[in-house]
Amino acid sequence: MEMPVQEVLTKNFSCPVRDVLWGHIYFTPQLAELLETTHFIRLQRIFQLGPVFRVYPGATHTRASHSIGVYHLGRRLLLNLAERGADAWISPMGAMSFLNACLLHDLGHFPYTHSLKELPLRQHEDLTGEIILTEPLKSLIGKTGADPYLTAAIIDKDMTKDEYKGELYFYRKLLSGCLDPDKLDYLNRDATYSGVPYGIQDVDFILSRLIPDIMDGVYIDSRLIPNVEALLFAKYMMYRTVYWHRQVRSATSMIKKTILKAMETNLISEEELYGLDDTSLYDFLWKRTGSPLLEAAWKGKLYPVAAEISYCEKEHEYLLDISKRSEYEKFLAEKLSGGGISMNPDDIIIDIPESISFETGLYVLDENCGFSESSSAFRPETLSSFVNTLYTIRVFINPVFFKKIQTLSGISDILNKGNF
Repeated sequence: MEMPVQEVLTKNFSCPVRDVLWGHIYFTPQLAELLETTHFIRLQRIFQLGPVFRVYPGATHTRASHSIGVYHLGRRLLLNLAERGADAWISPMGAMSFLNACLLHDLGHFPYTHSLKELPLRQHEDLTGEIILTEPLKSLIGKTGADPYLTAAIIDKDMTKDEYKGELYFYRKLLSGCLDPDKLDYLNRDATYSGVPYGIQDVDFILSRLIPDIMDGVYIDSRLIPNVEALLFAKYMMYRTVYWHRQVRSATSMIKKTILKAMETNLISEEELYGLDDTSLYDFLWKRTGSPLLEAAWKGKLYPVAAEISYCEKEHEYLLDISKRSEYEKFLAEKLSGGGISMNPDDIIIDIPESISFETGLYVLDENCGFSESSSAFRPETLSSFVNTLYTIRVFINPVFFKKIQTLSGISDILNKGNF
């Protein structure tokens, strides 16, 4: 007879790990073995927020601590949903596969937070799925009672697992949604370590009120609407004040430009960037490029902001192609040169943030409508204004020239479509 899923999720969780945010987090001995693997230990050498510590010195927590937090909230989430009816379709193997997916979901993540996301590289979810299906991880995951293929497929949405089809989609919805354990951990954790009040969420209440559905993951009732609103606003505030702080954008854009230039000139290959951590990325790039831009970013000598321009699709869509952005930086350097000032393309960086969305794909059961049509004060136009406010083009300039350029007010005119 198959063990009830509630028992699977509670039996033999005897190995504690102490976490700053959630206190004691318990693992089975088999799950605890995963924490000692080479791939997981790499996450201990990657700052969760990349260069944010330059602005908020406490933000030195790692991808590893975040992953442990996601695992903890994922286990609590699954237990709560099982008690509310999800045990009708959650299998013991599926439950353990979900826990493994929560713990290992960032194994393929790049260093320097999401700064490399815009580069022509494989998606980190794809890399994670591949790592999970290699030894020794594949066998270690199997020892926990999970299916390694299902674990990988929960993370990498390009993979299929037909025999677990309904259950697979349920777990995917849980791991990636509006109220997922990933977001609940990183907002709380990032706010705590950064020392800002914006990200703290009422996790206990949220987990206690979710209603399971095999197709949509979870529904909510109207009592959770304020919590969803709080989460959406917290995400907006964290992006505005922490994740996309101008100095953070400067550091990440300097690293990104170094890597892109090295790839375009064949100094490095795509494959060589996989599996690196914060320090080894710098060491590798320095040996291959000797880039002053890289050195300046690493030492915290960041380019200041020369101009900030609200993104307008009609005027600035051409800037979204990162492979062509260096041409515009060269043109801008030429335009700003003169009067004894001679700038080169490395002295100018045009930065546009990666795409962002505010997920509201939740069904409000007692109001019989989606969240965007519910009694929430957060209308679709509100969320659009969040994105519009955040989506800012910044032009960073070598500090050597910052005080010498007297025509900075004209940068927005130069960047308008058609002036190149």
